[in-house]
Amino acid sequence: MMKTMSSGNCTLNVPAKNSYRMVVLGASRVGKSSIVSRFLNGRFEDQYTPTIEDFHRKVYNIRGDMYQLDILDTSGNHPFPAMRRLSILTGEKVEEGLQMENGDVFILVFSLDNRESFDEVKRLQKQILEVKSCLKNKTKESADLPMVICGNKNDHSEIFRKVRSDEGENLVSSDENCAYFEVSAKKNTNVDEMFYVLFSMAKLPHEMSPALHRKISIQYGDTFQQKSFRMRRVKEMDAYGMISPFARRPSVNSDLKYIKSKVLREGQSREREKCTIQ
Repeated sequence: MMKTMSSGNCTLNVPAKNSYRMVVLGASRVGKSSIVSRFLNGRFEDQYTPTIEDFHRKVYNIRGDMYQLDILDTSGNHPFPAMRRLSILTGEKVEEGLQMENGDVFILVFSLDNRESFDEVKRLQKQILEVKSCLKNKTKESADLPMVICGNKNDHSEIFRKVRSDEGENLVSSDENCAYFEVSAKKNTNVDEMFYVLFSMAKLPHEMSPALHRKISIQYGDTFQQKSFRMRRVKEMDAYGMISPFARRPSVNSDLKYIKSKVLREGQSREREKCTIQ
């Protein structure tokens, strides 16, 4: 299956098997959006702006093959617990009516100087495992859950630290698909390494990591998907990434319809089983 995605005046065809979702979760003011900004633009914004829910899309041409990564930067203050669960559940699809063929990757962020944000990450980790386990039981599909737990603001003095390194490491010690990093979005410390490990666990091309591909602007979109695409100024570089400026997240309404259809299918299945037994 091929997905058609428009960027400006060009149309990019990305195989469904090469489409992925990255969900960033955590409490407020821990630096989730700053980490996303480092990933997308290599920048850090000093001014804090509360996130409601941001959606980004980045497409790649890696050795002639097209990949797509959708990034959901969630709010730390969901008005209802169901909204957070919705963000986790809807990572299963990218567009209305289209289900991803691959699992999601998760980044759970807390601040090293905030004990409550660490406790929130522990709750989130448990919730993700429970929700995904529930979906796995319904769909009978097995999937790994690549996840990075990220302690941000390690540029602060040790006297402000509220969470020890061994506490973070203990959260991932029993899961080979989960890793722990202490980073600084402000100083760009360990951020590239964190993404490299996350994509490696997810078996994605390591060139998706910020430091391992050439950033291309939308003006190159028309030739971006060509297998022979090269830039004369770059020596033997065969990995490129481009941010889609017109990416649109599916509406909450379509999210709810998607979940409702899953529930209805499950209910119908149970009715059939009941009739068979009678």
